Amino acid sequence: MFELGYDNWLSTPDSVNIKGFNHSVNFYFMYDWPFKTDARFSVAAGLGIGSSNIYFDNTYPQVAAYNNQTLAFTQTGGGNHFKRFKLTTVYLEIPVELRFALDPEHMDKSWKFALGAKIGLMVNAYTKGVDAVNSVGQTIGNITEKEYGKQFFNTPKLAGTVRINKGVIGVFGQLQVNSLIKPTAGQQVFPFSFGIVLSGL
Repeated sequence: MFELGYDNWLSTPDSVNIKGFNHSVNFYFMYDWPFKTDARFSVAAGLGIGSSNIYFDNTYPQVAAYNNQTLAFTQTGGGNHFKRFKLTTVYLEIPVELRFALDPEHMDKSWKFALGAKIGLMVNAYTKGVDAVNSVGQTIGNITEKEYGKQFFNTPKLAGTVRINKGVIGVFGQLQVNSLIKPTAGQQVFPFSFGIVLSGL
């Protein structure tokens, strides 16, 4: 199963300027167990990788500030600085779904519906500074900078999911029910995603 989605956060503070094509790319291997009593229903589980990319405009998420107690989102500007920062989080995930197919004998053409959850563990988190500019906003070079740090984030992840397919192409949505940021590290935010999915089951 392959998913490409638009991402954002619920409960984002006003001081955090999320802007741009925030996106996720997810890929899973899954196995389907049809019900013996009714083949239209099945349970599926699998394993895969999920990644999310959130862009910040003139805002610097200080994920590598190990002396800080909370995750700071500093406004950039003045002198040479990066106009945009991207926060990337990567998870090892176990998706689980309860599925219903209108025509289980022809899964490549049938309408299919699924409710489920994703259980994940964060394996990486980093920011990347892009679009280096000077104090008047002029580009000063093709410069990027990465900083790594997971200490401000809840590394376990639990998200609810929904999916609708017609044949192999469909749409999906998901909402993380535990906060991305630790309660002791700042404002509680809840990532969500929706987009297109390719799945044979």
